[in-house]
Amino acid sequence: MSTASILDKALDGERISDTDAVALLESRDLVAVGRVANELRNRKADPTRITFIVDRNLNYTNICVTDCDFCAFYRRPGDRSEGYLLPKAVIFKKLEETLALGGTGVLMQGGHHPDLGIDYYEDLFRSIKARYPIHLHALSPPEVQHIARRSKLSVPATLSRLRDAGLDSLPGGGGEILVDRVRDIIAPKKTTADEWINVMRHAHRLGMSTTATMMYGHVETVAERVAHMRRVRELQDETHGFRAFISWTFQNDGNRLAAQVDSEHMPTSFDYLLTQAVSRIYLDNVDHIQSSWVTQGLKIGQVALGFGADDMGSVMIEENVVSAAGTTHRTSREELVHLIKSMGKTPVQRDTLYRDVKVWN
Repeated sequence: MSTASILDKALDGERISDTDAVALLESRDLVAVGRVANELRNRKADPTRITFIVDRNLNYTNICVTDCDFCAFYRRPGDRSEGYLLPKAVIFKKLEETLALGGTGVLMQGGHHPDLGIDYYEDLFRSIKARYPIHLHALSPPEVQHIARRSKLSVPATLSRLRDAGLDSLPGGGGEILVDRVRDIIAPKKTTADEWINVMRHAHRLGMSTTATMMYGHVETVAERVAHMRRVRELQDETHGFRAFISWTFQNDGNRLAAQVDSEHMPTSFDYLLTQAVSRIYLDNVDHIQSSWVTQGLKIGQVALGFGADDMGSVMIEENVVSAAGTTHRTSREELVHLIKSMGKTPVQRDTLYRDVKVWN
């Protein structure tokens, strides 16, 4: 099918196929694909509004046993110079700062620490919830699986106990590309594609909403990007538990994977916008698409709002993982409000579950 006929199919409300999505990515027709992605975004979410959240990425430990080639953040167990596990008092102080800045949630992720079982997380989450009115968006599927194995529990039992201790929702971290050929190259010790999907399936069955992510632009093919999106779409058809999809490009500073990615093939802003636009068209059952200004910078993050995204993601009071790989973009609530207003849109601060916190009419 031609690009135009695929886009017409999408505009008519018909689901595009994997072959269609690959064809759109290979077409390089950014303007036409972006225009349709924006139209579908306007049908799915209020076209007059752009949302964002005030929260922080709280990385409670960088000790990790998975040795992912793309990660510049982790340190191996026994690293006494740079390895850390944050004390509760430090975590509490970071949460207090977040709430004082008008934040409503915290994205808490860390390494796969060999010494931390479920008791650690239950105690931490309960102590946080006893003190602070904050949404705990925490623990990626690989972390959940690591905790389950470390604690000799099933994934459903682990999730149930974490939820009862105060875990509110799961981030989509560790998804990378949900194709085992790719995962065997970039993160062979981490969850398989099926295991990642399985954790999310059980979380959804427990009534927990989650996000889905994709980190691309390294050793995957265009077809494998689409295969990743297919896994997300299929699980969403089954459970309706993904509230948003966020994709971002591989960052190549300070990690081993950089040696396997030719600088000429590093994804550009064009690639980012095209991939995001195709994700909006393909993922017809996911309500929200987030712009990744953290990896792309604020200008491209703003442009992405015309290519299928309806949300600017987080102000990100603190961020450690992407910045460890050499990309350090920063913003504030005031700056995001200004950027959104400059587009003629209404800025809306939301919470993790996309409920309005503040509207700048």
